Amino acid sequence: MPARLVVLISGSGSNLQALIDACDAGILPAKVAAVVSNRTDAFGLERARLASIPAITLPYGRFEDLPNARRVYDAALAELVSGFQPDYVVLAGWMRLLSMAFLSRFPQRVINLHPAMPGAFPGTHAIERAFAANQRGEISETGVMVHFVPDEGVDDGPVLAVERVPILADDTPASLEARIHAVEHRLLPATLRMLLTNSKS
Repeated sequence: MPARLVVLISGSGSNLQALIDACDAGILPAKVAAVVSNRTDAFGLERARLASIPAITLPYGRFEDLPNARRVYDAALAELVSGFQPDYVVLAGWMRLLSMAFLSRFPQRVINLHPAMPGAFPGTHAIERAFAANQRGEISETGVMVHFVPDEGVDDGPVLAVERVPILADDTPASLEARIHAVEHRLLPATLRMLLTNSKS
């Protein structure tokens, strides 16, 4: 039986597409059981629909006026995701910090992709911040990492895979972003393949 993945997205879903393609090609012994977005306009939802994958939105806005809104939202998200019985929950461009109300439901099963090296540029706009640091002469490379999300720390869970990306002399923010995305599209499916293969051995 292929492993079941639930993918959480907030945007275009290019990494989701890489996972769908890897599953379809038999490279990744898994299937994307569902895609969930916190944004109704996320293009990744259309990618899911085109692949006949359940595509669900759970906007934070309908929770934000409730007491303890973040925890209530995350508990509702966990309930939704658990209904698809995932072996792993993959954060592929998910732009909300998850609380333990979600994470405690999926111990050692939540995986995040972040476009930076471990310990560097946590949070949003990591590629732009790396490019700016390079322009100031502070760094000559950045990278991509895949890691577990055990708690509410920002992009700092146990690292599963890393790939360095040099920042070239003629790079622009757009060219650097394109090369980082190319690495992401390869590294995320490869890391999941490694995890699934090791779990069966």
